[in-house]
Amino acid sequence: MRTLILEHDVMMADLLETVVGGLYPGGTVFVTGTMESALAYWRENGADLIITGWSLPDGSGLACARAVRENDKQTPVVLISSRSDRKSVRQAAHHGINSYIVKPFDVSLLHERLKSLVDQEAFEQQSPIDLEQRLRSSVDTVIQLPCEINTADVIKLMERRQDLYPSQLAERWNDEMALTSRLLDVANTASFKKTGEPVRNLRDAIATLGIDMALRQAMALSLNISGHMRDPRLAERAEAFIELAEKTAREAELVAARLEINAAEIHVAALLSRIGELAVLKVMQEAIDQNCSISEEHIEGGLGTWAPTFGNRLKVQWHLPIPLRELIGAVHILPRAATRESLIVMRTAALKAAGEGKSEECLRLLSRLGLDEYSCEQR
Repeated sequence: MRTLILEHDVMMADLLETVVGGLYPGGTVFVTGTMESALAYWRENGADLIITGWSLPDGSGLACARAVRENDKQTPVVLISSRSDRKSVRQAAHHGINSYIVKPFDVSLLHERLKSLVDQEAFEQQSPIDLEQRLRSSVDTVIQLPCEINTADVIKLMERRQDLYPSQLAERWNDEMALTSRLLDVANTASFKKTGEPVRNLRDAIATLGIDMALRQAMALSLNISGHMRDPRLAERAEAFIELAEKTAREAELVAARLEINAAEIHVAALLSRIGELAVLKVMQEAIDQNCSISEEHIEGGLGTWAPTFGNRLKVQWHLPIPLRELIGAVHILPRAATRESLIVMRTAALKAAGEGKSEECLRLLSRLGLDEYSCEQR
């Protein structure tokens, strides 16, 4: 069972992916937000079911359906839209839409519509996809970490942080309850209290922290997937990877401070240093949700084998600048000929965060930076 979901709204896309995954365990779901990538995937792989929104950044769901129907009259196409007028419904029917669902909708309605369109009995006779197959097929999809804050969106904001104002971010994040709570909490810590008066609203919290720090907090929250891991083994590992990334960020800042170099990009790179592992855990949770049995050996083996691949894939999907990609890579392996100070800082911080601050490699790197093992300790 191969499903193509074309929806640029991340929350809606996640909902659709969850519903489809629950209905058709073991199937492959490709999620994208643009018509161009959806049609490219469909031409190469085909689909047993297509679900599309109406308005897209580079076209419309109707245009996508029309392109599909030129060569394929059979594949069920579901259109989800907020338009409920008769003209829109007629347009959809004219373009070969099998089912038209108006937002907001009840999930049970979506269940029933999808079940009526796809032959469930025929699907159930197919052999289930094992974890290795699922990981391999997921690398080619648009990977979305299961958080309310989209990491890619935060990265885009960081690229233009010099042009942002607290009021702009506050307006953008006004409905993000978890992020608002986090920013208020951090802004009210002792290290940020200057007037003795508590910070009471999102805009003032961002102004107190500064744009750069607020964006870093948003980045950290966007990567915190542990609460979305329903399997306790995966949740525990997610927490450990997030903690390691945040600890690496703190260590990197300490080293950067001693060298008097800008730590902004270094901090972000450290936070992103475990995105490969987090993406693999997300795919594993989806597999478990679809009745795939995964052992401890499978988890460890999958992380070891696939985390680098998923990490590199996300760097490309998120359009990370080459210098930032290099900083992330240095957390794991320092190129032999590397002379850039920031790269050496990243590897040094990673070793210290992993408890290897007294290792031969870490001491050698500190020496290259003109530091010793005690000069970067937290005071």
